[in-house]
Amino acid sequence: MDNRQILRFIALTIFYVVIILVLIYFYSYAVTGPEHFIYNEF
Repeated sequence: MDNRQILRFIALTIFYVVIILVLIYFYSYAVTGPEHFIYNEF
């Protein structure tokens, strides 16, 4: 592997990790948001 392939691999890995973290953040926000919280009255 030369330098360009290593840099491309690192960039793609960071890119996909950021996308996964953003999706987890929005999913957890949507699930535990005030409008979706089921046991709000208890």
